[in-house]
Amino acid sequence: MKWVKMLLVSKVGLIGVIIIILFTFTAIFAPLIVPHDPTEVNLGKSSLPPIWLDGGESTYLLGTDNLGRDVFSRIIYGSQISMLVGVCSVLVAGLIGIPVGLISGYYGGLVDSLLMRIVDSQIAIPSILLALVILGFMNPTLLTIIFVIGVSSWIAYARVVRSEVLSLKEREYVKAAKTMGVRHSFIMTRHLLPNVFSSIIVISTINVATSIITESSLSFLGLGPQSISWGSILSEGRDYLATNWWVATFPGIAITVTVLGIILFGDWLRDVLDPRTEV
Repeated sequence: MKWVKMLLVSKVGLIGVIIIILFTFTAIFAPLIVPHDPTEVNLGKSSLPPIWLDGGESTYLLGTDNLGRDVFSRIIYGSQISMLVGVCSVLVAGLIGIPVGLISGYYGGLVDSLLMRIVDSQIAIPSILLALVILGFMNPTLLTIIFVIGVSSWIAYARVVRSEVLSLKEREYVKAAKTMGVRHSFIMTRHLLPNVFSSIIVISTINVATSIITESSLSFLGLGPQSISWGSILSEGRDYLATNWWVATFPGIAITVTVLGIILFGDWLRDVLDPRTEV
């Protein structure tokens, strides 16, 4: 209830939550929302403009592409790929980065140095470049895209978790647990991990937005999953910007609004979970 009141007070957080709810609802119930089959080719209805322009039809809200496929239906279905890739790739990144950060910060010494050198070596390679290199040797299926994006974004978890664990392990309750002979794995999972969970939530929120952008970029380059996605729709419409501008414009707007909403929510969430900041 306290969070709801804070959310209602914050315009930034409220706008972000509304966008995320609409995005999630659209992705989950896409088959019930779309007025047309997004893959259906109808050359008799090709290149129809949006409904508010001359020549537009009420059954094609955002117009059609050069093959007569409904742009609105394709954007709705594209949200499923963006949501799935965004959430699942963050889970993959967290499963890799969180344990690395916990182990590195808790044990320190040689273990910390070795793990952090691995992190530093990956930081030197841009994530999109790493994804392109990996996809050059793998078939770009949906599972592959999720894995590649997750592997290229786990370092943020490792660095943040490590920095917080370095501070937390000097607390009295951690030292007391060590003195009592409590297992190291128990200390990390029951004493340290819950205390860094707020930071993990904030990182995960921002990483969902980053993953959506990365997936859209890869799909735009033709390296995305072989299904309808915002990036692939944008790529297909780029050759028709002079005539059928709506084909590429509306998926671009969908990406921008969704990412903006997630970032706004993440920014509000960071302020709420940071005890040093008053909302």
